[in-house]
Amino acid sequence: MQFKDAVSHFLEYLKLVKRASKHTLRSYSTDLQNFSIFTGATLAIDTVTKKSIRQYLAYLYDKKSSIQTVLRHLSSLRSLYRFALKEKWVIESPLEEIKGPKKDKKLPIFISYPEVEHLFNQPDCQTVLGLRDRAIMELLYSSGLRLSEIAGLNIGDLNKAELCITVFGKGKKQRITPITTTAMNWITRYLEHPARIANNYEAVFLNRLGMRLTDRSIDRNFAVYLKKSGLSEHITPHIIRHTIATHWLENGMNLKMIQLLLGHTSLATTTIYTHVSPKLKRAVYDKTHPRAN
Repeated sequence: MQFKDAVSHFLEYLKLVKRASKHTLRSYSTDLQNFSIFTGATLAIDTVTKKSIRQYLAYLYDKKSSIQTVLRHLSSLRSLYRFALKEKWVIESPLEEIKGPKKDKKLPIFISYPEVEHLFNQPDCQTVLGLRDRAIMELLYSSGLRLSEIAGLNIGDLNKAELCITVFGKGKKQRITPITTTAMNWITRYLEHPARIANNYEAVFLNRLGMRLTDRSIDRNFAVYLKKSGLSEHITPHIIRHTIATHWLENGMNLKMIQLLLGHTSLATTTIYTHVSPKLKRAVYDKTHPRAN
């Protein structure tokens, strides 16, 4: 089977069986197409060798690709060949003895509550789009949602009476998460605004044409408010997710609950927040050190 045909079947499997997100499908498609172009468009999937994989990695290094990018390309190829083995297109994977670079362990960044308030005050809430963006920010901090989860939110997912929302996370995994009264009130104000144009009657957050807002659009809008705020340019919507997780932890929420709220598959992913808070470190130190007091 030609490599490009194998990629097409693999992407179809991810879409229909694994129910992968558009973002995930786009990443796999781009990575695998780049490898196909590098090695030759007519390459068969069972003729790829360890040597060609190593040559591709060398090519990525020569391009000054980041460690994260190299690891992502390797991960895409490994996933493809796991699928190819399952389908019996190959008898062995050329990636078995290929080791990627060690990933730098970066601790998540978070911001203070006053910085959160300052950033959230940037949208002009006299306009329907400003009101929408304020509601999105409040939801980010209220429930620690991912951008794709916010973009995919439907009106039917809101439970105003119980102050909770139904969220579809990575792999379309469903979870129910609480929402603050403040965030729900902002969302309600936006939904009831007379200037809100709705050509999509399911989605909560719409663009100026009344269609579902994409996660990329949310990210771009966030960048505009960030620049206006004068805060660090390194702050992203995902850092707001890190921020509320850190604030939850500092205020006594246990890791298992934070894991459930954020939709983490592994508790190890959530545990990293115990390393980032100076306030939490000081509290633990004072509580446990015999001579701290």
